[in-house]
This record gives sequence, C-alpha cells and structure tokens, in this order.
Amino acid sequence: MGVKDTARRQYIRVLDSAAQQLPMLQHPREGWISTMRKALGMSAPDLARRMGVTKPAIYQVERKELDGGVTLQHMEKLAQAMGARFVYAIVPETCIEDVVEDQARQKAEAIVRRASAHMALEKQSLLPEQTESEIERLTQELMREQPSDFWEGP
Repeated sequence: MGVKDTARRQYIRVLDSAAQQLPMLQHPREGWISTMRKALGMSAPDLARRMGVTKPAIYQVERKELDGGVTLQHMEKLAQAMGARFVYAIVPETCIEDVVEDQARQKAEAIVRRASAHMALEKQSLLPEQTESEIERLTQELMREQPSDFWEGP
C-alpha cells in the first residue's frame, strides 16, 4: 500500500466519521442565523450592534442565507458575534465506499450494456444472470483500479 492509498484511507475515515456524526442534522426552516439569534433571545438590532452593521444588514444576510447567497466568511463572523462557531462540512449521504461503488456500478452497467448490444447483433448475447455477474465483476474492478475517466459520466 502506497502513500497515496494511505492518505486516501485517512480522508475516507474523516468523512465517514463526520457523516455518522451528522445524520440527523437538518437546515432549520428559518436558517441558522435567525434560529441561533432567536434561541439566544437576541434581536436583529442587538446582533447588528455586536457586528457593527445596520439592522437591515442583519435581515438581508438572513435572507441571503436562505437563498444560498451568504459567504462562508460572513457566516463565520455572524457565528462569532453570537458566541458560537461556524461549522462547514461536505459529507457523504452514507459512506465514501457507497459513493464510489455507485459510480463504478453505473460505469460498469453502461460498459456491459454497450458490449451486450454489440454481442446481440452477432447473436452472442449473454444471459441475464451472466450480464449481472459481469456488471458485478466490472464494478469491483473499477472500484479497485479507478481509471482516469472514473468520475466522468457513465
């Protein structure tokens, strides 16, 4: 096992661990800024004063958060002004291995289906169970090898 494989396994552990810790975390309907501010019993003018901005600026950033237009830097400053910390994460829905396997299976299915179509033209098509077996074999191979076009469409 090389350095690259060891590093990749470490990345996988970090992300899989984060995914396990955050499964129930949902974005609040009103957004994180408004929810935190209200949980603290802090008004928008209070937060504006703590940040040195205007009250309308607070309402604007709360709307921007809901629209996806607030910057990470701004979220960090808002969190600090409310005595909190801002956490940013990208985590897999399940685990990294599942994401990789899904991509490998999609590619394998596309490859096998194309080959099957050509074989059918020559009256050499595989039986359904042979097709599934070949898809599974190719999926495992693609997961191991991860060719340079692995993340391109299937």
